[in-house]
Amino acid sequence: MDPVNPLPAIASLVLAVATSSFLVRRFGVPPDQGRYASIDGLRGYLAFFVFLHHSCIWYFFLRTGRWEVPPSNLYTHFGQSSVLLFFMITGFLFFSKLIDGRKKNIDWGKLFISRFLRLVPLYLFTMFLLFLLVAYLSNGILNEPIPQLLNEIIQWLGFTILGAPNLNGVKPIFFIITASVIWTLAYEWFFYFSLPLLALTVRVTPPLPYIAFSIASIVGLAVWGTPIYDLILLPFFSGIMASLLVRWDLFRLFAARRISSFISLCCIAIAVAFYPSAYELVPLFLLSAAFALIACGNNMFGVLVSPASRTLGEMAYSIYLLHGITLFVTFYFILGMNSSKALSPITHWLLIVGITPVLVFICFFTFRFIERPAMWRTTTFTAWLRSRLILSSKKSAQDARA
Repeated sequence: MDPVNPLPAIASLVLAVATSSFLVRRFGVPPDQGRYASIDGLRGYLAFFVFLHHSCIWYFFLRTGRWEVPPSNLYTHFGQSSVLLFFMITGFLFFSKLIDGRKKNIDWGKLFISRFLRLVPLYLFTMFLLFLLVAYLSNGILNEPIPQLLNEIIQWLGFTILGAPNLNGVKPIFFIITASVIWTLAYEWFFYFSLPLLALTVRVTPPLPYIAFSIASIVGLAVWGTPIYDLILLPFFSGIMASLLVRWDLFRLFAARRISSFISLCCIAIAVAFYPSAYELVPLFLLSAAFALIACGNNMFGVLVSPASRTLGEMAYSIYLLHGITLFVTFYFILGMNSSKALSPITHWLLIVGITPVLVFICFFTFRFIERPAMWRTTTFTAWLRSRLILSSKKSAQDARA
């Protein structure tokens, strides 16, 4: 069997949806998250496609030692197009919040705290697993000076914005253990930090400290090495355009029609079939068109709003962060690298299909016990933090008078 045959990907996807359906029957239908139900369902598929992308990369990495995009348009787009669509989702949802802010004041403090509680707890859990693996691979031996190791740990804890070095001499961590997914989170953070500045474009005026912080983040992005006209940032603007289109009644009515599902599928199919990479203007335009229709109400023949899809969507962040470690543990510890290297293409993909429900179960429970509890505490934590700040300012004022 050809190692880039699409049939194993289909089988794995079907099993993931079946596992999600089982979880729905066992734990209930996830609550409706609001106006953009199709996007809720889309997230899960995108995260799972990234898993398939890296599963394919692992097949070739085991045999060549090179971490490269697969020799397949489909498996390449599973990763690249999914990342671009994730960026579009972020641009769409948060620029929509800015537009809504013209009628309802934006609580900027709560907004940033919600992002912190959404991304950081699971990320810290992922880093904990990473550090455990590095300690095991190092045989518990300190291979570097402690200051150097601490500096490397801090860089990883900073969402790799400051870098993603090898830890304690173990390499190459960024690729084989984390599947190199964390780089996208840095762009997510930069976009969140730019929101106060973007708010000015829709006549929403944040407090000056937030605007100053936003300007500093844009400068930081440029210093970091990504100019604002870089192609990797364009998907955020595609999401912004979709947030404007969703307010156009005629476009929403068109997006809800079945013909729009065909158009979306055709746009995606053309991008995959004719372009070896999603990081080009034409496939980006095609993906943007498909996303705009989905964001404005197209549900891809009802698939994206099904309970199984929404459940898969809830655990998208967990799938995205944890699938790399799952693949590494499977190939390195359970099978061993030499045995994994000797697998035939069909055996390799049977293994991927086999660990699919395991990944879904793991991510379902990390969502329930790490992600969701943290998100639920946004309001409480915001109120607690503000009360502490008020008490601190009062104490400072009293000390100054004294």
